[in-house]
Amino acid sequence: MSVVKFKLTLSAHPSDNSIAYRQKTMLIGSCFTENMGTKLKHHLFETLENPHGILFNPVSVKNAIFDYISIKQYTENDLFLLNDVWNSWHHHSRFSGITKEEALVKINNSIVEGHNFIKSANHLIITLGSAWLYTLNGNAPSNTGLIVANNHKAPSSWFTKRLMKSEELLSDLNVLVDSIKKLNPFLHIIFTISPVRHLREGLVENNRSKAVLIQAVHNLIETNTHIEYFPAYEYVMDDLRDYRFYAEDLVHPNYAATNYVWEKFVETYFTIETQLVMKQVAEMQLALHHKPFFVGSAEHQKFIHSCIEKGETLIAKHPYLPLQNHIQSFKSQIGK
Repeated sequence: MSVVKFKLTLSAHPSDNSIAYRQKTMLIGSCFTENMGTKLKHHLFETLENPHGILFNPVSVKNAIFDYISIKQYTENDLFLLNDVWNSWHHHSRFSGITKEEALVKINNSIVEGHNFIKSANHLIITLGSAWLYTLNGNAPSNTGLIVANNHKAPSSWFTKRLMKSEELLSDLNVLVDSIKKLNPFLHIIFTISPVRHLREGLVENNRSKAVLIQAVHNLIETNTHIEYFPAYEYVMDDLRDYRFYAEDLVHPNYAATNYVWEKFVETYFTIETQLVMKQVAEMQLALHHKPFFVGSAEHQKFIHSCIEKGETLIAKHPYLPLQNHIQSFKSQIGK
């Protein structure tokens, strides 16, 4: 009797460019980038994510990376006042400020941090979210023609929307990769397409957008070395392929979907040896956030001493792991 298949499964294949604990990984792009960044940080990898905040379109991603390369320092002329807050059209609203000085300090400090990180990083993960661009038009008070990273709740009449062409995007990505390689020739770049649906554009328009991104990225990879594609989009859309794996908004992948993609990422980019260390680190993280019912009980003290021993053993074998604060936190609970 033949076996009936109810779904297709996209297998993960180990990459030749694995991610190790002594390496640095920068992530930039859509909100899905931050999901992966959170997982990496939880396992205590050295990471930097979105020094401009969440970015959806490729032009804003390119502009942000150019800022890090050139160490651009923003001035008050780069800001605008809206709803009593100073903002940058190139940044997420978490870089906005009540005063110009507050916003500029956050923006410029983050750019310096981004420059220092990317020039010595081993891996760069770029997640593209949408090929739709929003450009300031003549209704906006200034900066007509500027492609924005965030609308900052400005009136919709200020913007003109258009879809990038695949050839246009490919040209931008080639320029971006060339510039990155001049700064850091050995940087391994991983491109992903976000599985987040941009329903604001509409279902058909969202699919047109994803098609542009996928086509351009694969054309880029065909002509460049040290660049890979991780199929986060396909894992959600073609492997899981079910609205049960989306949040209630039907836009963002839910916890189960994000974990599934993370597991595939682990299979692809971490060696078995690294995965074993990650498992032990995750156990330490779980223990650190453990909330005992009876603080100071003999059982709790036994647990604390066990955690200290495990942490010290782990550091002895892997001295690069930043577990000192964990151990200190456990030690502070002795005798309490």
